[in-house]
Amino acid sequence: MKTIQNRKSGFTLVEIMIVVAIIGLLAAIAIPNFVKARTTAQTNACIANLKQVQGAVEQWALEQKKAPTSSVALTDISGSASAFIKQAINTELKCPAGGTYAVTTVAANPTCNVSGHTL
Repeated sequence: MKTIQNRKSGFTLVEIMIVVAIIGLLAAIAIPNFVKARTTAQTNACIANLKQVQGAVEQWALEQKKAPTSSVALTDISGSASAFIKQAINTELKCPAGGTYAVTTVAANPTCNVSGHTL
């Protein structure tokens, strides 16, 4: 004679709670690492942009025969047919962290208004 087995399959509440706890623990470990990696990448990209701006300022100063104390603006190195930076500073060459770049003199390093982004 056959016996009828009436067993329901599925997960218990305890098993689901354990899985949720493990996922929460992994998220607590992973999310700060992702945020730190993103911040580091933004800082490195900003520093690379600052180096590009500095190189353009130096080229501009050599071509225009400017002294190290001469004033320079971002518009002097970008935006024209003979631009030293092909991108327009205000449109394509942006700080990835949302900052803006500034230059004062030929000898001074360009700066970014986001804290921690220096050349």
